[in-house]
Amino acid sequence: MVTMEPTPTSSGERLNRFLARSGVSSRRGAEEIMAAGQVTVNDVVVREPGAKIDPETDVVEVDGVRVGVATGRMYVMLNKPTGYVSTLSDPQGRKTIAELMPATDRRLFNIGRLDMDTTGLLMLTDDGELAHRLMHPKYHVSKEYLATVYGRPAEETLQLIRDGIELDDGPTAPAEISIDRPGDTTSVVRLVIREGRKRQVRRMLGAVGHRVLALHRVRFGPITLGDLPFGMTRELTPQETAALIENAGLGRMR
Repeated sequence: MVTMEPTPTSSGERLNRFLARSGVSSRRGAEEIMAAGQVTVNDVVVREPGAKIDPETDVVEVDGVRVGVATGRMYVMLNKPTGYVSTLSDPQGRKTIAELMPATDRRLFNIGRLDMDTTGLLMLTDDGELAHRLMHPKYHVSKEYLATVYGRPAEETLQLIRDGIELDDGPTAPAEISIDRPGDTTSVVRLVIREGRKRQVRRMLGAVGHRVLALHRVRFGPITLGDLPFGMTRELTPQETAALIENAGLGRMR
């Protein structure tokens, strides 16, 4: 239900307040994106900031992405520092990501792993179906890394990785790679893979003669790390959650 001319006795929630509460923007920002025609309710463009909706039944979308969907699940990103293992407990007594998880009564677990000496984006959730899909090779979820390596890889070396190289557990799938910051002693390369083998990025670069000094993951599927500090977590926004669910082939709604 959309009420275009609200009155003090109208039922429902003002659309601009709903958008702000859903994390899309401030109320003023919500009014601006509504005026620009970016907001639809039940597939109808709504520009009136005073319009009211029923959050339980109306489908609100911004630029085609549903917002404010209560999935009942929790989706969190962590910027993992070096020195932590990607498990919830460790028999060797090493530091684990459990020490970095947000305070919640949810039973969160990580989607995939990062090596102890690898930093960056690690996804946490209590959504088992989503985690299974995102880790399954069938869905080819892309992971983007920044790797600091010895030397400056030549173009023909980069092409070897783009084409796929032979490792001890078989050939790798084609990957994307470019030099992000060249240097004479060390360089930073940007690498995108769609597999999840153990220490794969380090082994790929080592196989072409460029040992990895530091490795940092900056993107997992549609989710980018941004400027989240090391050791910190934050919940995904509704837009990020919707994009992640869609990337897993589960559709817009859960």
